[in-house]
Amino acid sequence: MTGKPSRNAGIPILTHVAALLFLSAVPVFAQARDPGPGAMGRPGDYSFQGGAAVYAHVCQACHMPDAKGAVGAGAYPALAKNPKLAEAGYPVSVILHGQKAMLPLGALLTDQQVADVVNYIRTNFGNKYKDKVTPADVKAQR
Repeated sequence: MTGKPSRNAGIPILTHVAALLFLSAVPVFAQARDPGPGAMGRPGDYSFQGGAAVYAHVCQACHMPDAKGAVGAGAYPALAKNPKLAEAGYPVSVILHGQKAMLPLGALLTDQQVADVVNYIRTNFGNKYKDKVTPADVKAQR
């Protein structure tokens, strides 16, 4: 050793600082995912009723008011004239459990709200699927 500090001498300290910063942020992320009782995060906390209201408050921010989808920070598929909606169980499953970038909404919406919004999107926006989804159908997929 020549008494000179190594060029890598500060790396372990930086690694520990980075780890501490990351670990201190973990509780914040955990709180964001589980807002707890009384916050929006439990079935029924969304008081709006009917498929149009659920769509307006939950879905249209990504899928757009005309349900034609959007591309930007992410890709949001069109629900308008969407042949994937022909099978009623498909949108129920996607809403409850999520898919790809679609977050699961099952913990936020009641069975009635899911049935209402699925029936709404399947009979509007150029979709003409007649068979109705019931709250019992939704409950069976939970």
